[in-house]
Amino acid sequence: MEIFGQEKKEKRGINKNFLVAFLIAAVLIAVGLGLLSLQPSFEEQKAQKLEGAFLEGTPQFAEITKDLIIETDFDKTVQSPTAFGTVMMAINGTIRNKGNRTINGLEINVSVVTQKNEVLKEKRILVVPVQHSVLTPGQLIPVALTLDGFDKKDDRANIRWKVTAIRTEN
Repeated sequence: MEIFGQEKKEKRGINKNFLVAFLIAAVLIAVGLGLLSLQPSFEEQKAQKLEGAFLEGTPQFAEITKDLIIETDFDKTVQSPTAFGTVMMAINGTIRNKGNRTINGLEINVSVVTQKNEVLKEKRILVVPVQHSVLTPGQLIPVALTLDGFDKKDDRANIRWKVTAIRTEN
């Protein structure tokens, strides 16, 4: 018998559609994470792109790198403060291939040095084939990178560019 004025409470079960959607989403996330874990790391990809490259100290390296001219574009290089109280530098430069070989792999090291030639910060980047596909004879390509974490009082006197690995097509 029902009591007058009292609401009847129904027991609700788990919504089957919600449960199915949740299980499908969990499977899709697991598959996505699995595919991401199968990809090689950035260092492995970098090593693959520089496979067969000449490294510093070999005669071929010295012969090929003498044909490269790297210059800093001081008009486009800027220093700006960050929210953390440090200074970030956006460094721009150009690389010119004055030789007769097409370069399909080029890694450079960029460092900011003091007036006493002490390295404050440095960064190694893969210019070719990451920023540009190739560097053909006579071609001039721009290079851009950022270095952050400088103290405001640091003596950021100069920027040094150094080729660390190079690979050619011919």
